[in-house]
Amino acid sequence: MRREELLEKIKKGFILEKEEDMNDEYLDALKQTLHIVADTELLSVPPLLTVYEQAPSLNLKITALAVMQDEIGHAHIAWRLLKDLGEDIESLMFNREAHKWKNPHAFDYKLDNWIELGVFNAFFDRAGYTLLGDAYQHTTYGPWKRALVKVDKEELFHLRNGEVIMRNAMKDPETANQVQEAVDWMFLMALEFFGVADNLKSRSAQLEYSLKGKTNDELRQVWLSTAIPFCEKIGVKVPAHYDEETEKYVLDVPFPCVFDAENKKWHFDQPDTWENVIKRFKARGPQNKEFIDRVQKGYVELENLRNEVV
Repeated sequence: MRREELLEKIKKGFILEKEEDMNDEYLDALKQTLHIVADTELLSVPPLLTVYEQAPSLNLKITALAVMQDEIGHAHIAWRLLKDLGEDIESLMFNREAHKWKNPHAFDYKLDNWIELGVFNAFFDRAGYTLLGDAYQHTTYGPWKRALVKVDKEELFHLRNGEVIMRNAMKDPETANQVQEAVDWMFLMALEFFGVADNLKSRSAQLEYSLKGKTNDELRQVWLSTAIPFCEKIGVKVPAHYDEETEKYVLDVPFPCVFDAENKKWHFDQPDTWENVIKRFKARGPQNKEFIDRVQKGYVELENLRNEVV
């Protein structure tokens, strides 16, 4: 199908159901989107596992397990859709090198304490809820739109779980300090989820073909519009505020700026460029290989056993 013809059909409300409905540009944009979603959902689990056993009660431990189970289920949805589109998902999951995965940079870091798991849910699952909620509302790919009904509700549960952990932690000075320390490094990490600034984005197929509805910066504003009021309500400081004149949320620090990966600390006195941020993303974070190895371990061990039997 010619590009202009497909765009005109989409403009009139056409929902694509199978590969035969697509042109090559649409298919490439859809696969790229699903690849990122699959990697992001699956690789959210290893960081959570680093502190899962620190849950202060059985109920909280069960809830954390439920969140992780949901995330694996979300990844399965994206992988299955990719398989239906002709992708070799076994190779993608188990034979891909660690640095080639496309999960957010924030997921390449272990968590230091249980409170960080709460902030992780409240901030990063909020980003997922924002991104996938937008996709659910606007995507023109029918199988994904239907699948996102379930995903949307579960991502909301995840971020609410994080809010509960943060709110309760703010009642005690020691854990309140842990909340603030976690927010200090996770806040800008969450904003990076949405990609480069709009004026630097070179590809527009996702918007043109209505795989998403809002731009990167618009989605950032949606995230800020709920994250900042929540933090202010419970007494957590964030480097941003609502500007009455522009009617937008604005940052009080440079964005992007230099990040010290070893100490998980932003250098607000050192503005950075998106070009350097992309380089940081591609270089991956300190636990990238460790987390990928954990995901692929069972597959590798099974293949070794099979080879021994042969």
